[in-house]
Amino acid sequence: MEIVSTIAAARERRSADREAGRSVALVPTMGYLHEGHLSLVRRAREIGDSVWVSVFVNPAQFGPGEDLERYPRDLERDAALLEAEGVDVVFAPPAEDMYPRPSVVTIRFSGLEDRLCGATRPGHFSGVGLVVAKLFNIVDPAVAVFGQKDAQQALLIRRLAAELDFPVQIEVSPTVREADGLAMSSRNVYLSAAERQAAPVLHRALVAAHDAVAEGENDPLVVEGQMREMIEAEPLASLEYAVCVGLEDLERPSRIDRTVLLATAVRFGSTRLIDNLLVER
Repeated sequence: MEIVSTIAAARERRSADREAGRSVALVPTMGYLHEGHLSLVRRAREIGDSVWVSVFVNPAQFGPGEDLERYPRDLERDAALLEAEGVDVVFAPPAEDMYPRPSVVTIRFSGLEDRLCGATRPGHFSGVGLVVAKLFNIVDPAVAVFGQKDAQQALLIRRLAAELDFPVQIEVSPTVREADGLAMSSRNVYLSAAERQAAPVLHRALVAAHDAVAEGENDPLVVEGQMREMIEAEPLASLEYAVCVGLEDLERPSRIDRTVLLATAVRFGSTRLIDNLLVER
């Protein structure tokens, strides 16, 4: 496995793959890897000749007062995990290489970036779009693999690739969970023991809402109310949103007569967790 830390070195390494006729599958991450990330790496191995993983805590997607400085980082640990998975290249650039000067380019997702997570994290998805566009240009992958846990992000990146004509297939892999249902996240390490015990309420609320729809409930307001009631009954949970929305527009349908996304964001102390489930109709 090779670790490259500059854009120039990444492009040189990518040229070697191109000359050898190897397709690249990219897994973009912010590091501090867990089993959820590794499941994406395994999927990338199935569909690409050369597996690349980027490890970069992107400052452009953090707003004022968010956890940029304390976001967990351990490249040595991450590299050992990735080498064990047979990864070919780790791209781990410093921020000054990715952003040598303040960016004047803005990527907007009109009508989509201010919904769900974007409603309380202004500018977040612009930052995500910018760094993903840069990674696509630097690495030139045939496939990029993302996780379903970040459902809104996955939707926006699909639109980014399609509308900017990046020659990349976007693959979205299922959420990986702990035994009690909590979605794996690098931010789970922030939770206190009591918060960790309370956090699976997100998944329980989503499963209950999923079951209600599967049993015939077609009013999204009823489904949202059920999720809110379950989460708000947990004293340590501070609900940000619990919604039932369409997959492409992130808007609440008038009735549930097609596949919908059940999604929630909850704070436990200073830690913000998200989760979602698809319900097919």
